[in-house]
Amino acid sequence: MPDPTALSRPAYLALAEQFARAIESGALPIGARLMPHRKLADALGLSVQTVSRAYDELIRRGLIAGEVGRGSFVLSPSGEARQPYLPNRAGAVIDLSILKPVIDPAHLERFRQGFGWLAENLSAGAALSFRPQAVMPRHWAVAVDWLGGLGVPATAAGMVITNGVTPALTAAIMAVVPSGSGLAVEALTHHTIKPLCGYLGLHLDGVAMDGDGMIPAALDAVARRGHLRAVYLQPNVINPLARMMPADRREELVQVAARHDLAVIENDSLGPLISDPVPRLASLAPDRVIHISGFSKYTVPGLRLAYLHAPPRFATAVANRHLVAHWMATPPMVELLSHWVREGVVADLATGQARALEARHDMAAQVLGAWMPVAHRRSLHLWLSLPTGWAEDGFVAQAQLCGVAVAPAQSFRATERDRKEAVRISLGSTGAEELRRGLTVLRDILNQAPEVPLPTI
Repeated sequence: MPDPTALSRPAYLALAEQFARAIESGALPIGARLMPHRKLADALGLSVQTVSRAYDELIRRGLIAGEVGRGSFVLSPSGEARQPYLPNRAGAVIDLSILKPVIDPAHLERFRQGFGWLAENLSAGAALSFRPQAVMPRHWAVAVDWLGGLGVPATAAGMVITNGVTPALTAAIMAVVPSGSGLAVEALTHHTIKPLCGYLGLHLDGVAMDGDGMIPAALDAVARRGHLRAVYLQPNVINPLARMMPADRREELVQVAARHDLAVIENDSLGPLISDPVPRLASLAPDRVIHISGFSKYTVPGLRLAYLHAPPRFATAVANRHLVAHWMATPPMVELLSHWVREGVVADLATGQARALEARHDMAAQVLGAWMPVAHRRSLHLWLSLPTGWAEDGFVAQAQLCGVAVAPAQSFRATERDRKEAVRISLGSTGAEELRRGLTVLRDILNQAPEVPLPTI
């Protein structure tokens, strides 16, 4: 219980500081549930608003997480920003933890050729201008044509080009989810969402899902509480389960979003690989969907660019948030992207990536056998639910002791409700033969009793 006699003004900051010290000292352990806002306010003689601001400040610092209907809980000091991949590839470890496209020497040669073209054709504006309006408009037209080919109704007025999906996602969330309000995501979501919402002071709601993605009735129930402003979805195989969301599920979700006037942020980073005739969310609800289409996951990792498109009601806010957070995408790289889009290079790389991923899925099915999970054949990864008895941290540790790195599911969880132990396995992060060896190690571990070996000295 905080000490009410030590609450200097502003009271919400003083209260937050007392909680922060208690968390740092261990007096409030990881996982501890804080008192409900009103109960604590009554006990301290404060307003509910003051307590709410204090809790929001602790969320912003990454010290607690708040879940509507469950309360607020103390986070692990490193848990809110835990990344799923190895920060550095160590020694002989087969790294299946980081999500990358399948690449070969031809990709590097294509990139070098692209820079050769750029050296001969770089415009003065792209090299010398600080003004986005002087550089980007002619590239917006290229982006509109590209998105139109994907079935996304886009206009130049709604276009922003960013240095990859993460800046696009940041700008979109900042534009449509004010501080203190809520963002709904699937229970398993993009690994940067949870820390980003903590940094921005947003409430993150992990909504129940099944094999087809977010459950519409569950989103409706959360939205009825009144704090949500937007929903973030990854319908096209980039999601943790590596599945395609069916057309009827997409329609139901945009109907729920319309009923509660929610913005929808659609991450379509692998869209060009998908030949299945399923409409983008942006085509179902063009007035409320902010669409993100990245390039580095299926062309060349160094082409860190994305098209961010917003409908008229959000376009100015999205452009402003990107401007203050990132100013503009790197102009010479945008020149190269536009050239590659016009000349068909991006489309060729997407076609080649689709073939390469299908071959990787065939290999994985051959090696894993009965352990092979359900996944779209053009996904970059597999989502492996672990058998009874395995905790994911133990499985990850044993795999690494055996020379293979995989990503724990913890990094992708927006909520601990209905927790299922799982790991993510990247299929494109290494060469084919090394992938085969790594998958063989994982299969052998799965066939053993779930016991983590002790490390040797």
